Amino acid sequence: MPGVRLAEVPAVSEPRARILIVDDDYDFLEINRIILEGAGYEVVTATNPDEALARVAETPPDLVITDLMMTSVDAGFTFSARLREDPRTATVPIIISTSVSSQLGLDFRPASAADLEKMRVDAYFDKPLDPQALLAKVAELLGERTQGGEP
Repeated sequence: MPGVRLAEVPAVSEPRARILIVDDDYDFLEINRIILEGAGYEVVTATNPDEALARVAETPPDLVITDLMMTSVDAGFTFSARLREDPRTATVPIIISTSVSSQLGLDFRPASAADLEKMRVDAYFDKPLDPQALLAKVAELLGERTQGGEP
């Protein structure tokens, strides 16, 4: 992936947080797993919402990154809604992503925080995800301090 320089991400001895990535695209899962693990996160992957819910039942994640379209057009939204309905995961930050908007020329990007709230997610990214933007958003959603001292 162009622009991905894992050597710039400092290694961490213990995982900072557990992140669940849900996507039916194996390459997307692997690239983002490598990026997030390189930044010190524990990463668990699933290829569909049902598998993801099984992973959540085992150990709830600290953050979720999910594709919009998997087993159905709105699988990511349906999955996110199920997480929000479960008291164990109701407040877990959710990032939703899709490549459909660029492929079809549609704009799924929320215009405001209110739109994200309606979608029941905390952040949205078009694919491919920019590694630095992803890491910054993950740190922000987890309330972590960045190098500049800002969460």
